[in-house]
Amino acid sequence: MGRLNVDLCGIELDNPVIPSSGTFGYGYEYAELYDINCLGTFSFKGTTREPRFGHPPPRIADCGNGIVNAIGLQNPGVKKVISEELPKLKKCFNKKVIANVSGFDVSDFVYCCEKLDKEEQVGWLEVNISCPNVKGGGMALGTDPDRAAEVVESVKKVTTKPVIVKLTPNVTDIKVIAKACEDAGADGISLINTMLGMRIDLKTRRPVIANKMGGYSGPAVFPSALRLVHLVAETVSVPVVGVGGVSSAEGVIEMMLAGACAVEIGAANLIDPYVCRDIINALPETMDKYGINNLKDIIGEAHRG
Repeated sequence: MGRLNVDLCGIELDNPVIPSSGTFGYGYEYAELYDINCLGTFSFKGTTREPRFGHPPPRIADCGNGIVNAIGLQNPGVKKVISEELPKLKKCFNKKVIANVSGFDVSDFVYCCEKLDKEEQVGWLEVNISCPNVKGGGMALGTDPDRAAEVVESVKKVTTKPVIVKLTPNVTDIKVIAKACEDAGADGISLINTMLGMRIDLKTRRPVIANKMGGYSGPAVFPSALRLVHLVAETVSVPVVGVGGVSSAEGVIEMMLAGACAVEIGAANLIDPYVCRDIINALPETMDKYGINNLKDIIGEAHRG
């Protein structure tokens, strides 16, 4: 195996770099720019039971060192993802992909996961109980350990593939939520989803985005995300995927030192569509700079000694 190889819930990746859901579409748009098979894998756009138009525009507000967004889980619905999006993706991506699943109640998650579990190209199911931009589901489920556990237990009954639960940072104690998910059968934990934020237009004196508030992401959230990854990695024994503000090879390594076995890149894709490719290319030289022979060797090293 190469020095960049990592293991994600029993499936070997060529490297730990994963574009995160909501920032990479279904992959084929980016495949027009570069060969996306260089990626470890990627998490495709959040998918729901029924098609969703999402929130009205404006949906994104610039924050200088990040963005606030309230897209509202716009997607064609799980049936069209299976019948239209995955066949197009298969033409340009020859690896297993992460299916990101969202819902408004437990039955939504069960329905989507059961269908996507049958798809050959889907390697993992990323259960998103952390979206701040929908009501009645998403973060409402992910802030309660009992409800989070109920989602995981129900999904595990209808799936055979690894289930990775995506957590929100907008809780009092993320360790309690992570442990509840692990005890319920989660095969992995990914964190963080966006933090809550907003912007107000000084001229109109009204919120910039139509939804008023949304998810805050970008470089400014990296220290908070790193802290929470470190906390969860010392709380659970299942693999952890680090997400939040990563935009460089150094950021990937820092997340892995905190305990992440793989790292998702989010908002940076919206600024530079080549960022994931460039991070992968930069990793060997960055590893040499810090005396790292193999990425697997440094996972969780910040917890040792």
